[in-house]
Amino acid sequence: MRRTLTLAVMCVGMFLVQLDVTVVNVALPHIGHALHADLAGLQWVVDSYTVVLAACLLGAGVVGDRWGHRTLAVAGLSLFGVTSLMCGLAPNTAVLVAARALQGLAAALLLPSTLAVVNRTFPERGEKARALGVWAGISALALPAGPLLGGVLVTAAGWRSVFLINLPVVAVALALTLRAVRKDEPARTSRLDLPGLLAAALSLTALVYCAISAGRSGASAQTLAAGAVAVVATVLLALWEQRAPHPMFPPALLRKLDFVGANVIAAAMNFVGIGAVFVVTLYLQKVQHHDAWTAGVMLLPLFVPLAVCAPFTGRLAARYGPRPPMLAGLLLGCAGTAFLPLITSGSSYLTLVPALLGLGLGMGLLTPSVVAAALQAGPPERPGLSSGVNNTARQAAGALGIAVFGAMVQDPEAPDRFTTGLHHVGVLSVVLWLAAAVLTLRAVPRPAR
Repeated sequence: MRRTLTLAVMCVGMFLVQLDVTVVNVALPHIGHALHADLAGLQWVVDSYTVVLAACLLGAGVVGDRWGHRTLAVAGLSLFGVTSLMCGLAPNTAVLVAARALQGLAAALLLPSTLAVVNRTFPERGEKARALGVWAGISALALPAGPLLGGVLVTAAGWRSVFLINLPVVAVALALTLRAVRKDEPARTSRLDLPGLLAAALSLTALVYCAISAGRSGASAQTLAAGAVAVVATVLLALWEQRAPHPMFPPALLRKLDFVGANVIAAAMNFVGIGAVFVVTLYLQKVQHHDAWTAGVMLLPLFVPLAVCAPFTGRLAARYGPRPPMLAGLLLGCAGTAFLPLITSGSSYLTLVPALLGLGLGMGLLTPSVVAAALQAGPPERPGLSSGVNNTARQAAGALGIAVFGAMVQDPEAPDRFTTGLHHVGVLSVVLWLAAAVLTLRAVPRPAR
Protein backbone atom coordinates (compact mmCIF):
# COMPACT_ATOMS: atom_id res chain seq x y z
CA MET A 1 0.00 0.00 0.00
CA ARG A 2 2.79 2.41 0.90
CA ARG A 3 4.57 1.71 -2.39
CA THR A 4 1.38 2.46 -4.30
CA LEU A 5 0.91 5.75 -2.46
CA THR A 6 4.56 6.66 -3.07
CA LEU A 7 4.10 6.04 -6.80
CA ALA A 8 0.92 8.13 -6.81
CA VAL A 9 2.59 11.08 -5.06
CA MET A 10 5.58 11.04 -7.40
CA CYS A 11 3.18 11.01 -10.34
CA VAL A 12 1.57 14.17 -8.94
CA GLY A 13 4.99 15.85 -8.92
CA MET A 14 5.65 14.96 -12.53
CA PHE A 15 2.06 15.96 -13.38
CA LEU A 16 2.78 19.49 -12.16
CA VAL A 17 5.95 19.76 -14.21
CA GLN A 18 4.15 18.68 -17.38
CA LEU A 19 0.99 20.68 -16.69
CA ASP A 20 2.88 23.94 -16.65
CA VAL A 21 4.05 23.33 -20.22
CA THR A 22 0.70 22.60 -21.86
CA VAL A 23 -1.56 24.78 -19.71
CA VAL A 24 0.53 27.83 -20.65
CA ASN A 25 0.38 27.13 -24.39
CA VAL A 26 -3.35 27.81 -24.69
CA ALA A 27 -2.98 30.97 -22.60
CA LEU A 28 -0.23 32.48 -24.77
CA PRO A 29 -2.44 34.67 -27.01
CA HIS A 30 -4.16 36.11 -23.91
CA ILE A 31 -0.81 36.70 -22.18
CA GLY A 32 0.47 38.43 -25.32
CA HIS A 33 -2.59 40.69 -25.48
CA ALA A 34 -2.61 41.53 -21.76
CA LEU A 35 1.14 42.14 -21.41
CA HIS A 36 1.77 43.42 -24.98
CA ALA A 37 4.23 40.59 -25.73
CA ASP A 38 5.36 39.77 -29.28
CA LEU A 39 6.11 36.25 -30.63
CA ALA A 40 9.64 36.31 -29.18
CA GLY A 41 8.26 37.29 -25.77
CA LEU A 42 5.76 34.42 -25.89
CA GLN A 43 8.53 32.00 -26.85
CA TRP A 44 10.48 33.11 -23.78
CA VAL A 45 7.43 32.66 -21.52
CA VAL A 46 7.59 28.97 -22.47
CA ASP A 47 11.34 28.62 -22.97
CA SER A 48 12.53 30.39 -19.80
CA TYR A 49 10.87 27.54 -17.91
CA THR A 50 12.22 24.74 -20.11
CA VAL A 51 15.73 26.20 -20.52
CA VAL A 52 16.32 26.49 -16.77
CA LEU A 53 14.67 23.11 -16.22
CA ALA A 54 16.96 21.48 -18.77
CA ALA A 55 20.10 23.29 -17.62
CA CYS A 56 19.63 22.35 -13.95
CA LEU A 57 18.37 18.79 -14.27
CA LEU A 58 21.78 17.10 -14.22
CA GLY A 59 22.89 19.11 -11.23
CA ALA A 60 19.60 18.36 -9.48
CA GLY A 61 20.05 14.63 -10.11
CA VAL A 62 23.49 14.75 -8.48
CA VAL A 63 22.20 16.82 -5.55
CA GLY A 64 19.39 14.30 -5.12
CA ASP A 65 21.88 11.42 -5.08
CA ARG A 66 23.94 13.25 -2.45
CA TRP A 67 21.24 14.72 -0.16
CA GLY A 68 18.31 12.37 -0.79
CA HIS A 69 15.63 12.47 -3.46
CA ARG A 70 12.79 12.80 -0.93
CA THR A 71 14.41 15.96 0.45
CA LEU A 72 14.80 17.38 -3.03
CA ALA A 73 11.19 16.53 -3.94
CA VAL A 74 9.96 18.47 -0.89
CA ALA A 75 12.18 21.45 -1.80
CA GLY A 76 11.01 21.35 -5.42
CA LEU A 77 7.32 21.28 -4.48
CA SER A 78 7.75 24.19 -2.05
CA LEU A 79 9.57 26.35 -4.60
CA PHE A 80 7.08 25.40 -7.31
CA GLY A 81 4.25 26.76 -5.18
CA VAL A 82 6.03 30.07 -4.48
CA THR A 83 6.98 30.64 -8.12
CA SER A 84 3.50 29.75 -9.37
CA LEU A 85 2.19 32.57 -7.17
CA MET A 86 4.85 34.91 -8.64
CA CYS A 87 3.77 33.99 -12.19
CA GLY A 88 0.12 34.57 -11.37
CA LEU A 89 0.86 38.06 -10.03
CA ALA A 90 3.38 39.12 -12.73
CA PRO A 91 2.72 42.74 -13.86
CA ASN A 92 4.65 42.54 -17.17
CA THR A 93 6.41 40.17 -19.56
CA ALA A 94 9.87 40.58 -18.00
CA VAL A 95 8.64 39.64 -14.52
CA LEU A 96 6.65 36.71 -15.92
CA VAL A 97 9.68 35.39 -17.81
CA ALA A 98 11.86 35.70 -14.69
CA ALA A 99 9.23 33.95 -12.54
CA ARG A 100 8.91 31.20 -15.14
CA ALA A 101 12.69 30.72 -15.02
CA LEU A 102 12.55 30.23 -11.24
CA GLN A 103 9.62 27.87 -11.74
CA GLY A 104 11.86 25.90 -14.11
CA LEU A 105 14.42 25.60 -11.31
CA ALA A 106 11.72 24.20 -9.04
CA ALA A 107 10.73 21.72 -11.73
CA ALA A 108 14.38 20.71 -12.11
CA LEU A 109 14.56 19.85 -8.42
CA LEU A 110 11.31 17.94 -8.63
CA LEU A 111 11.46 15.95 -11.85
CA PRO A 112 14.56 13.70 -11.40
CA SER A 113 13.63 13.12 -7.78
CA THR A 114 10.23 11.68 -8.71
CA LEU A 115 11.81 9.31 -11.21
CA ALA A 116 14.60 8.26 -8.84
CA VAL A 117 12.10 7.56 -6.01
CA VAL A 118 10.01 5.39 -8.35
CA ASN A 119 13.17 3.62 -9.55
CA ARG A 120 14.22 2.91 -5.94
CA THR A 121 10.76 1.88 -4.75
CA PHE A 122 10.36 -0.79 -7.46
CA PRO A 123 13.74 -2.58 -7.76
CA GLU A 124 12.68 -5.64 -9.82
CA ARG A 125 13.01 -5.08 -13.58
CA GLY A 126 9.46 -6.09 -14.56
CA GLU A 127 7.70 -4.15 -11.81
CA LYS A 128 10.04 -1.21 -12.43
CA ALA A 129 9.01 -1.04 -16.10
CA ARG A 130 5.33 -1.25 -15.13
CA ALA A 131 5.75 1.46 -12.50
CA LEU A 132 7.54 3.68 -15.01
CA GLY A 133 4.63 3.13 -17.38
CA VAL A 134 2.17 4.27 -14.70
CA TRP A 135 4.44 7.23 -13.83
CA ALA A 136 4.60 8.26 -17.49
CA GLY A 137 0.88 7.65 -18.02
CA ILE A 138 -0.37 9.60 -14.99
CA SER A 139 2.03 12.45 -15.65
CA ALA A 140 0.98 12.39 -19.30
CA LEU A 141 -2.58 13.13 -18.20
CA ALA A 142 -1.27 16.66 -17.71
CA LEU A 143 -1.01 16.92 -21.48
CA PRO A 144 -4.73 16.53 -22.26
CA ALA A 145 -5.67 18.22 -18.97
CA GLY A 146 -3.51 21.25 -19.78
CA PRO A 147 -5.35 22.52 -22.88
CA LEU A 148 -8.78 21.74 -21.43
CA LEU A 149 -8.06 23.18 -18.00
CA GLY A 150 -6.23 26.12 -19.54
CA GLY A 151 -9.11 26.83 -21.89
CA VAL A 152 -11.66 26.74 -19.06
CA LEU A 153 -9.53 28.85 -16.70
CA VAL A 154 -8.58 31.46 -19.30
CA THR A 155 -12.20 31.79 -20.46
CA ALA A 156 -13.67 31.92 -16.95
CA ALA A 157 -10.99 33.65 -14.86
CA GLY A 158 -8.24 35.01 -17.12
CA TRP A 159 -4.72 33.84 -17.91
CA ARG A 160 -3.34 34.36 -14.39
CA SER A 161 -5.49 31.52 -13.10
CA VAL A 162 -3.47 28.93 -15.08
CA PHE A 163 -0.60 29.56 -12.64
CA LEU A 164 -2.60 30.09 -9.46
CA ILE A 165 -4.35 26.73 -9.90
CA ASN A 166 -1.03 25.06 -8.97
CA LEU A 167 -1.20 26.26 -5.36
CA PRO A 168 -3.77 23.79 -3.93
CA VAL A 169 -2.21 20.91 -5.90
CA VAL A 170 1.23 21.72 -4.46
CA ALA A 171 -0.18 21.87 -0.92
CA VAL A 172 -1.72 18.39 -1.20
CA ALA A 173 1.34 16.88 -2.91
CA LEU A 174 3.68 18.33 -0.29
CA ALA A 175 1.66 16.88 2.59
CA LEU A 176 1.48 13.43 0.98
CA THR A 177 5.21 13.42 0.15
CA LEU A 178 6.12 14.13 3.77
CA ARG A 179 3.78 11.37 4.91
CA ALA A 180 4.23 8.58 2.35
CA VAL A 181 7.74 8.76 0.86
CA ARG A 182 10.51 7.14 2.87
CA LYS A 183 13.81 8.97 3.29
CA ASP A 184 16.52 7.49 1.08
CA GLU A 185 20.16 6.87 1.94
CA PRO A 186 22.23 9.68 0.41
CA ALA A 187 25.32 8.87 -1.66
CA ARG A 188 27.84 11.18 0.01
CA THR A 189 30.41 10.49 -2.71
CA SER A 190 28.42 12.59 -5.20
CA ARG A 191 29.65 16.17 -5.74
CA LEU A 192 27.95 19.04 -7.54
CA ASP A 193 29.89 20.14 -10.63
CA LEU A 194 29.10 23.87 -10.42
CA PRO A 195 31.37 25.04 -13.31
CA GLY A 196 29.87 22.36 -15.56
CA LEU A 197 26.34 23.33 -14.51
CA LEU A 198 26.97 27.01 -15.28
CA ALA A 199 28.60 26.23 -18.65
CA ALA A 200 25.67 24.01 -19.63
CA ALA A 201 23.15 26.69 -18.62
CA LEU A 202 25.01 29.35 -20.61
CA SER A 203 25.34 27.12 -23.66
CA LEU A 204 21.66 26.17 -23.77
CA THR A 205 20.38 29.69 -23.04
CA ALA A 206 22.59 31.19 -25.76
CA LEU A 207 21.53 28.51 -28.26
CA VAL A 208 17.81 29.10 -27.62
CA TYR A 209 18.33 32.88 -27.77
CA CYS A 210 20.15 32.45 -31.09
CA ALA A 211 17.24 30.47 -32.59
CA ILE A 212 14.59 32.93 -31.34
CA SER A 213 16.64 35.93 -32.51
CA ALA A 214 17.17 34.33 -35.93
CA GLY A 215 13.42 33.97 -36.36
CA ARG A 216 12.82 37.60 -35.40
CA SER A 217 15.72 39.45 -37.05
CA GLY A 218 17.68 36.95 -39.19
CA ALA A 219 21.48 36.90 -39.14
CA SER A 220 21.76 40.02 -36.98
CA ALA A 221 24.65 40.93 -34.69
CA GLN A 222 22.63 39.65 -31.73
CA THR A 223 22.00 36.30 -33.43
CA LEU A 224 25.67 35.84 -34.36
CA ALA A 225 26.86 36.87 -30.89
CA ALA A 226 24.47 34.40 -29.23
CA GLY A 227 25.64 31.64 -31.58
CA ALA A 228 29.28 32.41 -30.76
CA VAL A 229 28.58 32.33 -27.00
CA ALA A 230 26.80 28.98 -27.38
CA VAL A 231 29.77 27.48 -29.27
CA VAL A 232 32.36 28.80 -26.79
CA ALA A 233 30.33 27.64 -23.77
CA THR A 234 29.85 24.18 -25.29
CA VAL A 235 33.58 23.82 -26.00
CA LEU A 236 34.45 24.95 -22.46
CA LEU A 237 31.91 22.52 -21.05
CA ALA A 238 33.41 19.62 -23.01
CA LEU A 239 36.97 20.51 -21.94
CA TRP A 240 36.00 20.96 -18.30
CA GLU A 241 34.08 17.70 -18.08
CA GLN A 242 37.19 15.84 -19.27
CA ARG A 243 39.21 17.26 -16.37
CA ALA A 244 36.65 17.86 -13.60
CA PRO A 245 37.24 15.82 -10.41
CA HIS A 246 33.48 15.18 -10.15
CA PRO A 247 32.05 15.72 -13.65
CA MET A 248 28.37 16.48 -14.04
CA PHE A 249 28.31 14.09 -16.99
CA PRO A 250 30.97 11.35 -16.65
CA PRO A 251 32.79 11.22 -20.03
CA ALA A 252 32.84 7.40 -19.86
CA LEU A 253 29.08 7.41 -20.53
CA LEU A 254 29.78 8.87 -23.99
CA ARG A 255 31.36 5.54 -24.91
CA LYS A 256 28.14 3.63 -24.11
CA LEU A 257 26.24 3.58 -27.38
CA ASP A 258 23.04 2.29 -25.76
CA PHE A 259 23.01 5.13 -23.22
CA VAL A 260 23.87 7.87 -25.71
CA GLY A 261 21.44 6.46 -28.28
CA ALA A 262 18.50 6.35 -25.84
CA ASN A 263 19.05 9.98 -24.86
CA VAL A 264 19.52 11.24 -28.43
CA ILE A 265 16.24 9.53 -29.39
CA ALA A 266 14.55 11.12 -26.36
CA ALA A 267 15.85 14.51 -27.52
CA ALA A 268 14.51 14.01 -31.05
CA MET A 269 11.14 13.01 -29.60
CA ASN A 270 10.74 16.21 -27.58
CA PHE A 271 12.27 18.51 -30.19
CA VAL A 272 9.49 17.53 -32.59
CA GLY A 273 6.69 16.93 -30.07
CA ILE A 274 7.02 20.04 -27.89
CA GLY A 275 7.91 22.27 -30.84
CA ALA A 276 4.88 21.02 -32.78
CA VAL A 277 2.50 21.65 -29.85
CA PHE A 278 3.72 25.26 -29.68
CA VAL A 279 3.22 26.06 -33.37
CA VAL A 280 -0.04 24.11 -33.75
CA THR A 281 -1.52 25.97 -30.75
CA LEU A 282 -0.62 29.29 -32.39
CA TYR A 283 -2.07 28.05 -35.68
CA LEU A 284 -5.42 27.17 -34.09
CA GLN A 285 -5.77 30.40 -32.10
CA LYS A 286 -3.97 33.06 -34.13
CA VAL A 287 -4.36 31.80 -37.73
CA GLN A 288 -7.77 30.12 -37.49
CA HIS A 289 -9.01 32.38 -34.64
CA HIS A 290 -10.43 29.70 -32.33
CA ASP A 291 -10.84 30.63 -28.67
CA ALA A 292 -8.71 29.00 -25.93
CA TRP A 293 -11.35 26.42 -24.94
CA THR A 294 -12.00 25.32 -28.53
CA ALA A 295 -8.27 25.10 -29.28
CA GLY A 296 -7.78 22.97 -26.15
CA VAL A 297 -10.50 20.55 -27.25
CA MET A 298 -9.01 20.41 -30.76
CA LEU A 299 -5.65 19.31 -29.31
CA LEU A 300 -7.18 16.26 -27.60
CA PRO A 301 -6.38 13.87 -30.52
CA LEU A 302 -2.71 14.56 -29.70
CA PHE A 303 -2.79 14.45 -25.92
CA VAL A 304 -5.34 11.71 -25.18
CA PRO A 305 -3.45 8.94 -27.08
CA LEU A 306 -0.27 10.04 -25.33
CA ALA A 307 -1.88 9.66 -21.91
CA VAL A 308 -3.69 6.40 -22.73
CA CYS A 309 -0.74 4.68 -24.41
CA ALA A 310 1.89 5.38 -21.76
CA PRO A 311 0.82 2.78 -19.10
CA PHE A 312 0.21 0.19 -21.82
CA THR A 313 3.65 0.92 -23.24
CA GLY A 314 5.20 0.35 -19.81
CA ARG A 315 3.85 -3.21 -19.86
CA LEU A 316 5.11 -3.70 -23.42
CA ALA A 317 8.58 -2.50 -22.45
CA ALA A 318 8.57 -4.81 -19.41
CA ARG A 319 7.75 -7.83 -21.56
CA TYR A 320 9.55 -7.15 -24.84
CA GLY A 321 12.10 -4.47 -23.97
CA PRO A 322 11.94 -0.78 -24.99
CA ARG A 323 13.08 -1.26 -28.60
CA PRO A 324 9.79 -2.44 -30.26
CA PRO A 325 7.56 0.34 -28.82
CA MET A 326 10.24 2.94 -29.63
CA LEU A 327 10.31 1.89 -33.28
CA ALA A 328 6.52 1.80 -33.50
CA GLY A 329 6.23 5.23 -31.91
CA LEU A 330 8.78 6.84 -34.21
CA LEU A 331 7.15 5.44 -37.35
CA LEU A 332 3.67 6.50 -36.24
CA GLY A 333 4.99 9.98 -35.48
CA CYS A 334 6.55 10.19 -38.95
CA ALA A 335 3.22 9.22 -40.52
CA GLY A 336 1.45 11.91 -38.53
CA THR A 337 3.83 14.80 -39.17
CA ALA A 338 3.83 13.95 -42.88
CA PHE A 339 0.33 15.55 -42.93
CA LEU A 340 1.60 18.98 -41.79
CA PRO A 341 2.70 20.03 -45.33
CA LEU A 342 -0.95 19.59 -46.46
CA ILE A 343 -2.27 22.27 -44.08
CA THR A 344 -3.26 25.76 -45.28
CA SER A 345 -4.60 28.75 -43.35
CA GLY A 346 -8.15 27.75 -44.25
CA SER A 347 -7.82 23.97 -43.84
CA SER A 348 -10.57 21.90 -42.30
CA TYR A 349 -9.85 20.54 -38.83
CA LEU A 350 -10.02 17.03 -40.31
CA THR A 351 -6.80 17.80 -42.22
CA LEU A 352 -5.02 18.42 -38.91
CA VAL A 353 -6.40 15.40 -37.02
CA PRO A 354 -4.07 12.76 -38.61
CA ALA A 355 -1.03 14.84 -37.68
CA LEU A 356 -2.26 15.19 -34.08
CA LEU A 357 -3.11 11.49 -33.79
CA GLY A 358 0.25 10.40 -35.22
CA LEU A 359 2.17 12.61 -32.83
CA GLY A 360 0.05 11.56 -29.85
CA LEU A 361 0.36 7.84 -30.52
CA GLY A 362 4.05 8.19 -31.32
CA MET A 363 4.90 10.05 -28.13
CA GLY A 364 2.66 7.75 -26.07
CA LEU A 365 4.74 4.78 -27.21
CA LEU A 366 8.04 6.62 -26.98
CA THR A 367 7.94 8.43 -23.63
CA PRO A 368 8.08 5.50 -21.16
CA SER A 369 10.22 3.47 -23.57
CA VAL A 370 13.05 6.00 -23.85
CA VAL A 371 13.03 6.49 -20.08
CA ALA A 372 13.25 2.73 -19.52
CA ALA A 373 16.01 2.42 -22.15
CA ALA A 374 18.07 5.20 -20.55
CA LEU A 375 17.73 3.80 -17.00
CA GLN A 376 18.53 0.31 -18.26
CA ALA A 377 21.70 1.54 -20.01
CA GLY A 378 22.90 3.89 -17.24
CA PRO A 379 24.90 3.09 -14.09
CA PRO A 380 22.59 1.07 -11.80
CA GLU A 381 24.01 2.74 -8.68
CA ARG A 382 23.31 6.27 -10.06
CA PRO A 383 19.60 6.46 -10.94
CA GLY A 384 19.60 10.21 -10.25
CA LEU A 385 22.32 10.73 -12.86
CA SER A 386 20.58 8.55 -15.46
CA SER A 387 17.19 10.19 -14.97
CA GLY A 388 18.84 13.63 -14.93
CA VAL A 389 20.61 13.02 -18.25
CA ASN A 390 17.45 11.66 -19.87
CA ASN A 391 15.26 14.50 -18.67
CA THR A 392 17.92 17.07 -19.58
CA ALA A 393 18.04 15.72 -23.12
CA ARG A 394 14.26 15.85 -23.43
CA GLN A 395 13.73 19.28 -21.87
CA ALA A 396 16.65 20.92 -23.67
CA ALA A 397 15.44 19.55 -26.98
CA GLY A 398 11.88 20.72 -26.22
CA ALA A 399 13.14 24.26 -25.60
CA LEU A 400 15.13 24.17 -28.83
CA GLY A 401 12.12 22.76 -30.69
CA ILE A 402 9.99 25.74 -29.60
CA ALA A 403 12.75 28.17 -30.62
CA VAL A 404 13.52 26.55 -33.99
CA PHE A 405 9.93 25.81 -35.01
CA GLY A 406 8.90 29.30 -33.90
CA ALA A 407 11.66 30.75 -36.09
CA MET A 408 10.47 28.64 -39.03
CA VAL A 409 6.80 29.69 -38.85
CA GLN A 410 7.46 33.29 -37.71
CA ASP A 411 4.56 35.68 -37.08
CA PRO A 412 1.09 34.04 -36.99
CA GLU A 413 -0.38 37.42 -37.99
CA ALA A 414 0.90 36.59 -41.51
CA PRO A 415 -1.12 33.38 -42.14
CA ASP A 416 0.33 32.38 -45.53
CA ARG A 417 3.93 32.71 -44.36
CA PHE A 418 3.06 30.91 -41.12
CA THR A 419 1.56 27.90 -42.90
CA THR A 420 4.50 27.74 -45.32
CA GLY A 421 6.74 27.51 -42.26
CA LEU A 422 4.44 24.81 -40.87
CA HIS A 423 5.08 22.78 -44.04
CA HIS A 424 8.83 23.03 -43.40
CA VAL A 425 8.24 21.97 -39.78
CA GLY A 426 6.50 18.82 -41.06
CA VAL A 427 9.37 17.90 -43.38
CA LEU A 428 12.02 18.46 -40.70
CA SER A 429 9.98 16.42 -38.19
CA VAL A 430 9.75 13.43 -40.53
CA VAL A 431 13.49 13.54 -41.23
CA LEU A 432 14.43 13.74 -37.53
CA TRP A 433 12.17 10.89 -36.42
CA LEU A 434 13.23 8.65 -39.30
CA ALA A 435 16.85 9.25 -38.28
CA ALA A 436 15.86 8.40 -34.68
CA ALA A 437 14.30 5.13 -35.90
CA VAL A 438 17.56 4.18 -37.62
CA LEU A 439 19.47 5.02 -34.43
CA THR A 440 17.06 2.85 -32.42
CA LEU A 441 17.90 -0.14 -34.61
CA ARG A 442 21.60 0.52 -34.10
CA ALA A 443 21.83 1.57 -30.43
CA VAL A 444 18.97 0.04 -28.44
CA PRO A 445 19.64 -3.64 -27.73
CA ARG A 446 17.19 -6.35 -28.65
CA PRO A 447 15.30 -7.81 -25.68
CA ALA A 448 16.86 -10.85 -24.06
CA ARG A 449 15.04 -14.06 -24.95
